[in-house]
Amino acid sequence: MNAIEPQRLTGSARRLRLDTLVRLRWLAVIGQSAAVSGVQFGLGHDLPFGASFVLIAASAWLNLALRVRYPASHRLSDDAATFLLAFDIAQLAALLFLTGGLQNPFALLFLAPVLISATALTPRRTLLLGLLVVACATLLGFFHEPLPWRDGEVLDLPFLYILGVWAAILLGTGFIGVYAWRVAEEARQLAQALAATELVLAREQHLSQIDGLAAAAAHELGTPLATIALVAKELSKRLANDAEVADDVTLLREQVERCRAILGQLTSRGEEADGEFLERMTLMHLVEELVDPMRGIGVGIRIARAGEGTPPRGRRNAGLVYGLTNLLDNAVDFAEDEVVVEAGWDERQVWIEIRDDGPGFPADVLLRLGEPYVTTRGHDKRGPDEEAAGHGLGVFIAKTLIERTGAQLSLTNGPSPEVGAIARVAWSRAEFEAGG
Repeated sequence: MNAIEPQRLTGSARRLRLDTLVRLRWLAVIGQSAAVSGVQFGLGHDLPFGASFVLIAASAWLNLALRVRYPASHRLSDDAATFLLAFDIAQLAALLFLTGGLQNPFALLFLAPVLISATALTPRRTLLLGLLVVACATLLGFFHEPLPWRDGEVLDLPFLYILGVWAAILLGTGFIGVYAWRVAEEARQLAQALAATELVLAREQHLSQIDGLAAAAAHELGTPLATIALVAKELSKRLANDAEVADDVTLLREQVERCRAILGQLTSRGEEADGEFLERMTLMHLVEELVDPMRGIGVGIRIARAGEGTPPRGRRNAGLVYGLTNLLDNAVDFAEDEVVVEAGWDERQVWIEIRDDGPGFPADVLLRLGEPYVTTRGHDKRGPDEEAAGHGLGVFIAKTLIERTGAQLSLTNGPSPEVGAIARVAWSRAEFEAGG
């Protein structure tokens, strides 16, 4: 399988949509307008009303300009998104300067732009915006207009309280930035890994359909080839006295027969595939299909049977075949001398267990196996002095595709004193025979 660059599968997913920032800024404009108007007219506290509304209007004008200049679906570059979020921080800082600085309880809104940046921009840009927030909060701790209050009274909060607000903003910026970035990064990785899984599944399904298409083509071409053969036979009788033409007709008949033989092979393959291979196959046939391409690559592969009577039959699934092949491929990469593939069944359960005699899974990785981008590739037995590498999507894709068939995948190390890793895929017998 060709290497999949997962970053390209969701290349623009990280970029912020302009519409998202515009809508959030309109929400901020409405909230700021309501707060300023409520304090001025509802509570009757005097504040720089005109200057405050000029700052609020600046945000509204910016939104209108962006709406006119770009479509709503436009995705911002990192530079543009950083600039717009920095503008929001500066606008809020200026508004807080006019209304009490860090004494104003709305100072906690400094965290909003950092949160947005952490979910959509790189850590470096989020750090820069976080430092801008800390710088603005520090200045507001010392330089600001009085907090709007009742006429004749001045509310002057203790400096220790202001210091506490500043520390809360500092710690909140750091914690929310790191937490939101981590959650968003995990979501992006999962989306990329699922996109890679769908791509692999589509490719495997496409390959599985080739046999059926070949059989259909063979059946369709059989009739015209039979007609050509009949006409060539008649021409050879009529032109038997013309040696030059007779040779050409003989060559034509030979090539027709060759084409019919090739199509006959395709038809037999297609019928076998459509019946036994593509539709239904026994558990042992499935294991043989997995193991056969791996033979002779430097590691011994042994098939073990753990069940009495006729093996259960299930529906062939391209995703299942790919997932099991991926697990076997990993076992071959890590094995020292031998890989054992055990096919087992009883009245209630069907399983396939893949065991190798390699070093096993590292303890720090074992609990995270099955998550995207977790990889511990070993030395590749299929090529001398060639180091295997990957994006860590293999086990995730295998797990996803296998579990879609109703199976459960468990990955463990062999019990002491045994060595090696064990991958066990198990179905209920009814689930396996129904085909998932």
